[in-house]
Amino acid sequence: MPTTDAPADSAGSTTHATGTVRAHGDTVELRLPTGLLPLLAEADLLDSPATWGSTDTPAGAFRLEPVRPSRDLKLLTGWMNDPEVAAYWELAGPAEVTAAHLRAQLDGDGRSIPCLGLLDGTPMSYWEIYRADLDPLSRHYPARPHDTGIHLLIGDGTNRGRGLGTTLLRAVAGLVLDNRHRCTRVIAEPDIRNTPSVSAFLSSGFRCYTEIDLPEKRAALMVRERALRNLL
Repeated sequence: MPTTDAPADSAGSTTHATGTVRAHGDTVELRLPTGLLPLLAEADLLDSPATWGSTDTPAGAFRLEPVRPSRDLKLLTGWMNDPEVAAYWELAGPAEVTAAHLRAQLDGDGRSIPCLGLLDGTPMSYWEIYRADLDPLSRHYPARPHDTGIHLLIGDGTNRGRGLGTTLLRAVAGLVLDNRHRCTRVIAEPDIRNTPSVSAFLSSGFRCYTEIDLPEKRAALMVRERALRNLL
């Protein structure tokens, strides 16, 4: 889960959660700031994408930054109401619609992390990095442990249609493989009707493994193999 400030009680002190461990027959109580608990879950499930840093691309320096609804909700709601985005994400509507979509991930166990994509420091895309092998998607293909999935939308229409998606997909797949050493494949499942998206994945080193029927769409299952990273 993304980095968050630990909540404070009415006296201004940090709220803690307790847990117990047993060592050599003795029970030891641990007190951890609640703000650390999401980080621990993320570290186990997704190896802390908040710490992956930036990567240089032909378009500029790119990095992922975990979403903070208090800061980012208005921006994301605007993107979700762009007709080109809404056609595939189906999250058009008031801010509450976007907030609920984010909350389902932020309140979860860390298997899906919503992030902003920043290009030279400017937020311009939205990403979801998720454990594909722990997702319902895994029922539709032969998943491997630690398969990592990505969802992408480019928020500003001026950044679409000029090959930027290809550049960013290659960059994010590289970040995943550089930082998730147990992951051997990056997975995506764009709607087959979204030909610009499918084309961007193919141009960025993904292969179309097969077509699959998901509850909400027929998708192209795109796979980027670690073993072929330097060949495609």
